Amino acid sequence: FCTGNCPSSVLFKMAAERLPQKKFYRQRAHANPLADHAIDRPVKPEDVDWKEFFAEEFCTGNCPVNFLDVGCGYGGLLVELSTLFPTKCIMGLEIRVKVSDYIKDRITALRSQNPGQYGNISVLRTNAMKYLPNYFRRGQLEKMFFLYPDPHFKGKKHKWRIINPTLLAEYAFALAIGGLVYTITDVVEMHEWMVTHLTAHPLFARVPDPELAADPIVEKLYQSTEEGKKVYRNKAAGQNHGDGDVRVAVFRRVAPSHPPLTFPDH
Repeated sequence: FCTGNCPSSVLFKMAAERLPQKKFYRQRAHANPLADHAIDRPVKPEDVDWKEFFAEEFCTGNCPVNFLDVGCGYGGLLVELSTLFPTKCIMGLEIRVKVSDYIKDRITALRSQNPGQYGNISVLRTNAMKYLPNYFRRGQLEKMFFLYPDPHFKGKKHKWRIINPTLLAEYAFALAIGGLVYTITDVVEMHEWMVTHLTAHPLFARVPDPELAADPIVEKLYQSTEEGKKVYRNKAAGQNHGDGDVRVAVFRRVAPSHPPLTFPDH
């Protein structure tokens, strides 16, 4: 290619096409979601320029995001779903700086290596427990993913869990009627916690297991992410947090059983 000094433009192109290495982006696995992470955010979804995240053909109207991976880690599910649903915009949310930087560089490299592909996935560094309504409108999401969420074992940290009654109200707000929430974990206590809270919420209903068999996404949940691969490595070595089983539960956003309240004009 370059027998002498390479032009900077060539070096930049070569760097952009090279997939990043995780060892340069490592960061501690846990972050306090209630701490002040100095994260910039818009006042409302209309303030976001989505062309910064997706290929231009996906940004012809309002926020184009259809699927949302909350706590997306190193972006494995985003990459898997990108080609499976090429017409859908898929956003990952990640609070850790270095990890979100890795995903950005990974997507940039994939787009360079595969022209015309992967323009429908992106990552946003933000805190889903605080700023979800700043980015997403009522009823716009079709699917949300919570893959191997941090179980926060200590009782005093249960308020940090990404599934709780307060946050479920926000997820129900952002999900369209019929939209799906996918959960997976290898920690039985966390599985029971998520199932209990989602079942108790009036705007969610569990999807029966036979119906999941026909969903092509379900098989992608197990080992598409870095955390999922780690779970199965630990499972083989007998080092899992829980009993070694991986449990999936999917819930559908349903309409309220009663009409919304109305108030007389004064």
